[in-house]
Amino acid sequence: MKRFYSTVAVTEVDGGWQVALDGRAIRTQLGSQQIVPTQATAQLLAEEWRAQSEEIDPRSFVFRDLADFAIDIVRSDGAATIAKLLDYAGTDTLCYRADPDQPIFARQQELWEPLVTACEARHGVKLVRVSGIVHSPQSEETVAALRTRLAGEDDFTLAALVTLASLAASLIVPLAVLEDDADVPALFAAANAEEDWQAELWGRDGEAEKVRAQRLEAFTKAAEFAGAVRAL
Repeated sequence: MKRFYSTVAVTEVDGGWQVALDGRAIRTQLGSQQIVPTQATAQLLAEEWRAQSEEIDPRSFVFRDLADFAIDIVRSDGAATIAKLLDYAGTDTLCYRADPDQPIFARQQELWEPLVTACEARHGVKLVRVSGIVHSPQSEETVAALRTRLAGEDDFTLAALVTLASLAASLIVPLAVLEDDADVPALFAAANAEEDWQAELWGRDGEAEKVRAQRLEAFTKAAEFAGAVRAL
């Protein structure tokens, strides 16, 4: 698609902030008003439009897609989104370790245990750790506490959490991303610990490294979106 606009502006409107192209307010892909909660979020959306050349690249609208998902999908059924996130808690990568006699176990303990312990302390839960692949569900009390925690988030943060959780195969990692002192690259590395371990053992494949870089970029942008949503 050819670029069809000249100016990109961010304006404050009832309910939040909105991006306009040549003075016309943008709508979501399903036709809703694309109003976001903070100026910082709107600026992220605006920069995607400003960055387009003569040909618009639909793949470059990561922040727009997150905003549209929040408005069109999460807002219409927040309970379903929370249920999806809780599924990651039930099979959280950080809770499933190798057997203690396997070399990777020490790496998992080093990278994962501090994050799991911090999550327990922060949210008042007790998370089950498992050695091996046999599924062991989290307790009803833990699931209920995490559901309450997620219910306190806005639609836009929940949208970011869905992306983060899918990339990390974890709920612990996305919740850590929301903390003020979050080290986003380190959190992605923790979620990617097993793949990185295999790469160290057997060598790094060029295509696999390209995919890893793409996943890291998506993870970083979702974290940036969540931060912008929470900015004052």
